[in-house]
Amino acid sequence: MARDAINVALPTQDATQSVESVKITKQAVTQANGIKINNAFKNKNNSLQITVENTYATADSTLTVKAGDNYPNKMLGDLSVPLPAPTASTEAQPTVVLIEDISRFENRDGSVNLDFSTSFTGNVWAVAKRAGLKPVD
Repeated sequence: MARDAINVALPTQDATQSVESVKITKQAVTQANGIKINNAFKNKNNSLQITVENTYATADSTLTVKAGDNYPNKMLGDLSVPLPAPTASTEAQPTVVLIEDISRFENRDGSVNLDFSTSFTGNVWAVAKRAGLKPVD
């Protein structure tokens, strides 16, 4: 399967060094393709936040975080995460996923793969804190 790829958005620190922010570009999910998050864990303290916005109005959906290709933790397998359908009071129900067991899901190329239930429609994006020294402007 040829997966659609996204990159992790890294926020920029403000002049006060008190907050970081980033403008998000949502990636529309093509259910048949799935998503590949490039360099998913090249960030500070594994701070990756994967946000999935379910816009399928008639039912809940499911996100499957695919097992990585590294032995032995890949033996733990895929993990399904429920994605609630939008309610009458909201247009979409974003779900934030934080990966706790990195080695279970990380592929040798540093990516993480996501699959979605058959009827899923929606968007996905990923954000994490930058690791290392602040780049010089």
